[in-house]
Amino acid sequence: MIKFQSIFILLLLSVSIGLNAQGGRIKIFGNVRDANDNPLDIVTVHVKSTFNATMTDEKGYYSLSVAPGDSITLVFHCLGFHKAERLIPSAAQDMRLNVQLNHSSFDLGEIVVTAERKGVTLMETIDANRIKILPDPSGGSIESIVVMYAGVSSNNELSSQYSVRGGNFDENIVYVNGLEVYRPLLIRTGEQEGLSFINPNMTQNVQFSAGGFEARYGDKMSSVLDITYKQPQETEGSVTASFLGASAYVGSSAGKFTQVTGIRYKTGRSLLGTLDTNAEYDPNFIDFQTYLTFKPTEKWEINFLGNISSNSYKYIPHDRSTSFGTMDNPRKFMVFFEGNERDQFQTLYGALNLKYRINDKNEIGFQSSAFHSREEESYDISGSYWLNDASSGDPDNSVNFISDAAYHEHARNKLLANVTHIGMVGISGVATNHTVKWGANIQFENIADRISEWESRDSSGYLLPQTGTDVSMIANLFSDNKLASKRFAGYIQDVFKFRTEQGLFTLVGGLRGSYWTYNGEFLFSPRGSLGFVPNANQQLTFRLATGVYYQPPFYKELRVEVSDEQGNSVVTLNDKLKSQRSIHVIAGGEYAFNKMGRNFKFTAETYYKKLDQINPYTIDNVKIRYYGENCAKGYIAGIDMKFFGEFVPDADSWLSFSLMKAEQTIRETTKAPIPNSHLYNLSLYFQDYFPGHKRAMLNLKGVIAGGLPVTAPRKKYEDGYRRTPPYRRIDIGLTYQLTGGSSDLMDRAFFRQFKNIWLGIDIFNLLDIKNTGSYYWITDVYNHQYAVPNYLTGRQLNLRITADF
Repeated sequence: MIKFQSIFILLLLSVSIGLNAQGGRIKIFGNVRDANDNPLDIVTVHVKSTFNATMTDEKGYYSLSVAPGDSITLVFHCLGFHKAERLIPSAAQDMRLNVQLNHSSFDLGEIVVTAERKGVTLMETIDANRIKILPDPSGGSIESIVVMYAGVSSNNELSSQYSVRGGNFDENIVYVNGLEVYRPLLIRTGEQEGLSFINPNMTQNVQFSAGGFEARYGDKMSSVLDITYKQPQETEGSVTASFLGASAYVGSSAGKFTQVTGIRYKTGRSLLGTLDTNAEYDPNFIDFQTYLTFKPTEKWEINFLGNISSNSYKYIPHDRSTSFGTMDNPRKFMVFFEGNERDQFQTLYGALNLKYRINDKNEIGFQSSAFHSREEESYDISGSYWLNDASSGDPDNSVNFISDAAYHEHARNKLLANVTHIGMVGISGVATNHTVKWGANIQFENIADRISEWESRDSSGYLLPQTGTDVSMIANLFSDNKLASKRFAGYIQDVFKFRTEQGLFTLVGGLRGSYWTYNGEFLFSPRGSLGFVPNANQQLTFRLATGVYYQPPFYKELRVEVSDEQGNSVVTLNDKLKSQRSIHVIAGGEYAFNKMGRNFKFTAETYYKKLDQINPYTIDNVKIRYYGENCAKGYIAGIDMKFFGEFVPDADSWLSFSLMKAEQTIRETTKAPIPNSHLYNLSLYFQDYFPGHKRAMLNLKGVIAGGLPVTAPRKKYEDGYRRTPPYRRIDIGLTYQLTGGSSDLMDRAFFRQFKNIWLGIDIFNLLDIKNTGSYYWITDVYNHQYAVPNYLTGRQLNLRITADF
């Protein structure tokens, strides 16, 4: 039956070509969208009981030529959506007919993943309208959902940064409304990081790709996260408050003008109180964003996105006690501190877009953006520490002493960055089944970096490192560098969709090119993907992608540490450094099915990434230190699997599992793992509700990830490495919908002002597992080193309330 329908539709499409060539006819055209106002492509549109048919293009546009006269019925059909019919009583002249199709499955409640639509490309779409009900130590972020997907991992709940298929944080590109956004460069720890740029309250659509992405996305080697902000149709808003902070946003529409404005405040003071270090933590992170859209005519659209962010982190440590080691060899580490740390990260971002719709198939846009970051890091912290053997049961006894020392850490670091972007983009529907996209831009970068930091230590009265003659610091670093450069980039790609007797094919091919004035490097990046939905079984989808992906240096990658005549470490910039290169080969598919009246989907992808011109790096917490030279080659290979569905009726859940092997060869002699090679990652998102009380919901997030290879401070992989223990964590949230829907409280005047009111309680790190974020390295008088784990956050309770209006 399925094969007969496919052949029938194919005949409709072929016959329509001849019919549309006839004269004396009128045109019926328009756009097809889903319930979220997203354009739908590959929708079959035909005149009922005839062979006259066509398909929508990537913008959801269709056009049919019909004979004037009697009434006709148009039928709109797309896999995963309910069929729609529209009666036209009398077709006398050209007319526009816009249609909305509704999903036929996967109505997933609080987080809706549009998985019922066949994923013929490698972009996965998430509708995160109500992501704020999830248990999230970061206070609510899009990234908290992204890290639950196959191939994505994070080993630090204090950070919104993530690793994709062995790549580092810098290899992920993030777009908001078609333009790249940036984050501060001096961040060392998750405690400093603050808020993600993306405001989930303002977000309409989220698309994510873990590799094999299109040429229209910039030069990064790992992933792309593409965000589109809302254009409200009516007044809406939300207010949220919790122990982690607060947020509010309001959106409105007035004729040709729409706006959505949000403000967020985050303080992780209560969460940081679960760390081993007893300290006065004072993190204050504030973010304000507004997105304005004006449409003076049907063809013109102007939008502006503005962002002001201020991240302040103050830290006064008092003492610390950490127990670690094994049952046979337990250790206890104790420190008494003096001093403080004060960090300030201030960023400004503005983006202005101008779009002109030439006709229903062609569009051109002008883009501009500016990013400014002022970052200051200042600390003077001294401490006296003891390392004792705890095997006797009395670790505080001086008899169990292993090592004692005092140290002093000092830093006065400043960085000023300005990035300006100007570009053009365009879309052209060359034919019904062809969509060409192109773009070109120029980017100006100005960065000034001043570093002054040092660390001294003494053990048993001897300064380290102990030489017997010299007075020396254990480490220091100085920098006074400026960088001014320009980047030119452009791309062109074609999306070609066609049907054969075998099924539906989607072919995406493109070429991206760029040039950077600083190192004089030209890059050409061909990329392509093929998606196939077989007629024999439309529950199956197959995907294949390949391409050449580059990671051009930005600023951190250029820094090289060299020693001056006095033995001080000084940062210079390597203007000979070239882009890292990765060749992707990805093959995968998905199988969607229905069991017991519930929808399920299983996806799997296997990938291989050949790496060369690698600029190796080490990671300490979230700070990446690059070698500053192209001195390695390697590969990353793995498989990602995800099982998604309604394990509980009307509630969505998924289980993701990844296996990976990532190795590099440094300077042709040293084989070492790539720093973000987790080896394995298992993540679970589970949603349930109390039987008979769907207002009461449970959300559970769990993850088990392999440990990461780390080195001692200021050491490289050639000097050896060790792996951190596996990262294990469960966060659970209980949420109750107080008002909304058919609630009895909606009969009261006060509650009628709100669409929903949610009350929630979260338990972060339910099992109170001590996960290792990094190590503090102790050196004794004999230059022996001990790695003391810096544990991440422990169990913490969080209360929250959210009101939508």
